[in-house]
Amino acid sequence: MIQEGRMTNHLMDIIRIDSPSRKEKNVALKLEKDMKELGAECFYDDAGDKVIGNTGNLIVKLAGTKKDAPPFFLCSHMDTVSPGEAIKPRVENGVMRSDGTTILGSDDKSGVSIIVEVLRTLKENNIPHSDIEVAFTICEEIGLLGAKFLEASSFKSHYGIVLDSSTPERLVLRCPCSDIMDVKIYGVEAHSGLCPENGISAVEVLSDAVSNMNLGRIDHETTANIGEIKGGSATNIVPGLVELKAEARSHNEKKLDAQIQHMHDCFVKAAQSREIMLDGEKLNAKAEIEINRIYPIMNVSPQATVTKLVLGAVSNLRYNIKLHTSGGGCDANYINEKGIECVNLGTGMYELHTINEYLLLDEFYKSAEIVLETVKLHSEKN
Repeated sequence: MIQEGRMTNHLMDIIRIDSPSRKEKNVALKLEKDMKELGAECFYDDAGDKVIGNTGNLIVKLAGTKKDAPPFFLCSHMDTVSPGEAIKPRVENGVMRSDGTTILGSDDKSGVSIIVEVLRTLKENNIPHSDIEVAFTICEEIGLLGAKFLEASSFKSHYGIVLDSSTPERLVLRCPCSDIMDVKIYGVEAHSGLCPENGISAVEVLSDAVSNMNLGRIDHETTANIGEIKGGSATNIVPGLVELKAEARSHNEKKLDAQIQHMHDCFVKAAQSREIMLDGEKLNAKAEIEINRIYPIMNVSPQATVTKLVLGAVSNLRYNIKLHTSGGGCDANYINEKGIECVNLGTGMYELHTINEYLLLDEFYKSAEIVLETVKLHSEKN
């Protein structure tokens, strides 16, 4: 019942609408029009104000035909990463790509189009279904901010599906929690040719810290990385300031806390070990460190109602799927924390966040079929 051509055309249409994080309004307006044509109620929350964006999350409520069945939740995000403006999607041999100068934007507009097609199919085929509640979120790519500020009180659903992973042949049940560190290392500036001994190099302090720091794959549940570094002003000046961003993530909160503390201690110890006497005054390097939890842990049971529903749908369709643990976060991290139990289903998108991004259309259609069958099964069981 899924209309593959219509679904593909819808995706290409919304891919052509620029929607970088904090600037999702135009694609939201397109989706609002699509949803109102189905008779759905649409409104925006205040997440846009909180992230200083041009729109909030678009909330959609499609009334069901089975009033005794509890509502079902669906979610995908509208924003894309850079370079993601003036995208020119094309299809060749069952694969959708950009022209190679930008990302494609299937992350996560493929999930958005799957939701739109599923709702259209329900309506035009008069398929019995419960109320459907949808969140088209903003700012997922910059810290899951739309989901973070999503008001749980706007929804009555107890479970649902987030569409924001690669293959529909796996169902993501577990995602890590993550912390971000913003670090400023202060040294003492001096002329590097005339009097380097009168300075403390912030770069050397950073080097000392990193040389004693465990980074990369810490264990099977935990990773850590320093991703951004900037500092210095000229080659002939001992650098007095280095700024950096680091992260750690883990499927175990205690391990995450321990890793972040380890990284913190390495920065502080390296700074405290550097001091000079200048004109009778002792000067030290110092480290200023700010730590923020970016998103909470996601851990859905294989025995959860929504897990069993998706597995039942996949079985009905005679497809294959494996339960999966991911190393990345998604909107489902926050949505689960807010009390709506969600799994993350893939849409067929690969090489994400690169200009080589592509979408396998057969997997794209398969994902839509799985969502549609899950919604039908949910309504039949209630």
